[in-house]
Amino acid sequence: MTNFPNDPDNTLLDYELLNKLVVGIGEVSEITGVPTRKLRYWEQKGIIKSENDIDGSTRKYNYLNIKKIILIKELLEDGFTLEAAAKKVEDRMKNLNDLFNRLSKVKD
Repeated sequence: MTNFPNDPDNTLLDYELLNKLVVGIGEVSEITGVPTRKLRYWEQKGIIKSENDIDGSTRKYNYLNIKKIILIKELLEDGFTLEAAAKKVEDRMKNLNDLFNRLSKVKD
């Protein structure tokens, strides 16, 4: 967990909680403004991935996929194609993940 001066309890970024956060497709659509039909299409194309329930009927998305959806939507609004936006977001997320991994090793 990261320490922030205005967050004495270190609760601002609870990565463990974020990893457990899973939201249904309807709520994701409301949060992101992306229609459920489009979310299903993006999943079919392999751009995002849902965490289906045991019966496989309900699509649910974790925090990272919600973040991807928001970023892709912003890039689409800026004129990128879906494929270009998805690639750009994937590259950004990989770079951030690599950076955070390096920073965590420096801290230890």
